[in-house]
Amino acid sequence: MLEILGGLSTRVKTGIVLIVAMLIVGYIDSYFLFWLLFGTMLMIAVKEAKDLYKLEDRSIYIYILLLWVAVYFYPMPVDLIFIVAIGYASQLAYKRKLDKKMILPLLYPTASFVFLMTLYSEFGVMVLLWLLVIVAATDTGAYFTGKAFGKTPFSETSPNKTLEGVVGGMTLAIILGTLTSINEIGVLGAIIVSAIVSLSSVFGDLYESYLKREAGAKDSGNILPGHGGVLDRVDGYLFGAIVMLVLLRVII
Repeated sequence: MLEILGGLSTRVKTGIVLIVAMLIVGYIDSYFLFWLLFGTMLMIAVKEAKDLYKLEDRSIYIYILLLWVAVYFYPMPVDLIFIVAIGYASQLAYKRKLDKKMILPLLYPTASFVFLMTLYSEFGVMVLLWLLVIVAATDTGAYFTGKAFGKTPFSETSPNKTLEGVVGGMTLAIILGTLTSINEIGVLGAIIVSAIVSLSSVFGDLYESYLKREAGAKDSGNILPGHGGVLDRVDGYLFGAIVMLVLLRVII
């Protein structure tokens, strides 16, 4: 077993560790543990986003930390995003010296992590597993389909993405997403949610590619060997979580 692991690439090893860690946290199924895990990832992601946005003001960490503490106690966490935004706008108007770019990390990635926590709070751990399957299937399907059949460029933002890859990724995501969906929405609902969340994850990945290109960076960070930063690993989930929460609130 050790010889097999030793022969794997650093990227694959890191991926295995991340998947095992998520499965363990999911099995324990503790609100506090998910809050702690997502909160840790959020603070690292905010640091990475701060660098990509070229934001100098360090006080952003205080705002995000206070927001995340409030998320643990407040029953409807999404509301808090608007409260923080109002507070920031009020200070901006009053002092006229705050960096206007401070609003950017609040929108991405902070809001998405709040949606992730809300998704778990309202629909349980199986929905997070469903989201994990959809986004992972989209990435995997897009990679292999793109390698085998990719010819048509998907977007100038990410030259390596092809339309064939996106279609292949979404197809695999719809199949696996439908098989792993929650029972409350039925087959048609599962297909619709899987398709839309898959597509949103594609644009989540594309948006992060855009940020890196604008900042002239290859990766958002280097904390995950072989994967880059936290944003490099969770970009698809950050868009997908928002879309999934909205769709499930409508369907269920």
